Amino acid sequence: MVAVRPFRSGDEIPLVAAWNRSMPADPTTSRWFGDRVLLDPNFDPEGLRVAVDGDDVVGCAYAVRRLIPPAPGTGLEPDAGWIPFFFVVPEHRGGGLGRRLVGEAVAFLEGLGRTTVDFSSYTPNYVLPGVDAELYPGAHRLLGELGFRTLHSPVAMDRTLVGYQAPPEVYGLLREREREGYVFRSPTMGELPELIRLAADAFNPDWGEAIRQHRDPERVVIAKKDHIEGFALYAAYRGTPERFGPFGVAPSRRGTGLGKILLHLTMTRMRAEGLHSSWFLWTGEDSPAGHLYTKAGYEVTRQFHVMRRSA
Repeated sequence: MVAVRPFRSGDEIPLVAAWNRSMPADPTTSRWFGDRVLLDPNFDPEGLRVAVDGDDVVGCAYAVRRLIPPAPGTGLEPDAGWIPFFFVVPEHRGGGLGRRLVGEAVAFLEGLGRTTVDFSSYTPNYVLPGVDAELYPGAHRLLGELGFRTLHSPVAMDRTLVGYQAPPEVYGLLREREREGYVFRSPTMGELPELIRLAADAFNPDWGEAIRQHRDPERVVIAKKDHIEGFALYAAYRGTPERFGPFGVAPSRRGTGLGKILLHLTMTRMRAEGLHSSWFLWTGEDSPAGHLYTKAGYEVTRQFHVMRRSA
């Protein structure tokens, strides 16, 4: 008889083992699970619903809400909750266990007054931006049956850096902007507060925090004239050097080529480190950024569906 209960100390190792059997395309490690789930300041063991068959962990669903703000100047989003992941090991599928786990995760959040539950765009510690319907069709179908509806469908993109060279037109564009007074370089310590504010205010508080915690200015490039007007970085998430981003240009300066310059200068630095690829998890395929990536040689590798259930 399978029981579902809150997380207990000692579950962490069998949970990771069950995760890796259930989601072989997205394996994790005990260190990541500890850092991003158990040590998340918003973690509540009641929200991590664990399915056990005797002594074996056979599935789980994780529900989380904010207990502390994600960044300075932001709120707790009191109406919002998230399910960053759920899974059932293969031999226990088809009997309603996934429905039971997700149902308990939703009930946990709704019992705390949350009127929206998102899968799975919880920042900063999401696993994937949303459900991958191609790799996990059963999970996608289950969420739909439980009342989750797609909000948007971002894509992940990759580009090899083997043999990469910035196109000549990038350097021509760079010289044009430099003649206008722009500089493109790593930020100084004194420039970091301005850079963090731009990333947090014009884009996402999570981006500001990613820059605050980055600690490696050589892996950050800014575009600056009188003020910082754009930025690009890599190795900001999970200590993965080949993961590109965050990346953005101030709204008033878009269409000036700053994004193209920053993207290629950053890829040049990545290649100089000997990195073999550049990748990221989340962009709009038909957005201006998506078109810029495509022109720079990036290809879509996965599509995700960010889904929401409203009470």
